[in-house]
Order: sequence, then structure tokens, then C-alpha cells
Amino acid sequence: MEYLAICDECYITEQERLLNEIGEFTIETEGKTFKLTQDMVSVKRFQKILHVEEIVPNVIEPSFGIGRIMYSIFEHTFHVREGDEQRTYFSFPATVAPYKCSVLPLSQNHEFVPFVRELSEALTRNGVSHKVDDSSGSIGRRYARTDEIGVAFGITIDFDTVNKTPHTATLRDRDCMRQIRAEVSDLPSIVRDLANGVTTWAEVETKYPIFEGQETGRKEMTEE
Repeated sequence: MEYLAICDECYITEQERLLNEIGEFTIETEGKTFKLTQDMVSVKRFQKILHVEEIVPNVIEPSFGIGRIMYSIFEHTFHVREGDEQRTYFSFPATVAPYKCSVLPLSQNHEFVPFVRELSEALTRNGVSHKVDDSSGSIGRRYARTDEIGVAFGITIDFDTVNKTPHTATLRDRDCMRQIRAEVSDLPSIVRDLANGVTTWAEVETKYPIFEGQETGRKEMTEE
């Protein structure tokens, strides 16, 4: 009877037909064959009211939209600068950061324009997404603005870039805020390798001098 209780309706209907036509049918279970006759089993149909029906789902449909993925990324990369609750930043890995690099002239001095253009074009040729910020405001405030949107690196053109040869500029890491100084022509490939995970910031610091302050010009570059 336990075997018949778990059979589906189509099977029961077919056995009922055999029972009515020839008076018996056979079943096979646990390697044995049993013959059932009309005096042993019958099929009855009736209606039953179920006040509570428990259903165990056999299909699970997980929801995993892009919104949840983005929220998870934001949640795990949002940080506040130690000692300054007003300065926040997203520590996106460079490989997924929308902008890999920013190009920041120290001021709106017209002498910086050719170097900004040169760097922007070279970064584009190297496939590096970047943002030029030549707006007014201190360099520290512009660093903070790019940090807030998760730009991984920042190239700063200062008076040493203009006044000294070979022409060099600084490259800043968003997370540690340290800077190195390298030739303008080398910077696009350095950022490209950093953004693609070919090299790390620690390796870059071993190859290039740490920037401590510009040596020429009338302005001192500091982060506010």
C-alpha cells in the first residue's frame, strides 16, 4: 500500500483500467513482483478539504542583479581618512575603478597646458581612462575630490615639470597618498601597468624617487 500511495495519478488510472478489465494487475517493488486482484485493492475518488497544505519548493530562483553587486562594492571600498572624518574615498582596485588616473595641473598657469595635453593623449593611447581636473582650488582639495570618486592615481604637473629637464611630474597613490616623481614620458606606461595589475605601487616606489616637495617655482604643493 505504501508503494501505491506514492504513485502518480496516471499510473493509478492505468492500474484501475486493468483491474476493471481483467480483474488484476501486477506491481514490481524491491526486486519482487506482486499480483493484486479486485478483492485485495480498489480505487476510489473523493474530494477532501485541506485547511493547511505544506509545500516544499523544489526550485530556487536566486536574485543577483547588478544593483546588489554595486552596493557590495561600495560597501567594501568606502573609507574615511584617519584623523579627518570629512575626507572620504573609495578604494576601488585600479582594475575596476571607472577612472584609473587624474591629471592635475598645479594651477591654471598657461605653461602647464602643453604637458596636460601631452599626458592626456598618451594616457588615451595606452588605454587608460582618466580625468583632467584643471579647475580652480588648491591641489589638496582636488586630490580629495578625485579620491571621493575612487580615482586610483593622480599625476600632478608643477613648476618643476616646466623648469627642469628632463621634464618630470609626480604620481600619487590614492590609498597611501604617497607620491613618486618620474619623467612625463614614462608616466602613462607606469599607470597602465598599475591599472592592469602588471606592477604594484610598492614596486613603483622602489624604482622611482619619493616626492617630498618641488624644488622650483613660487608655490609649495601640500595637501590640505
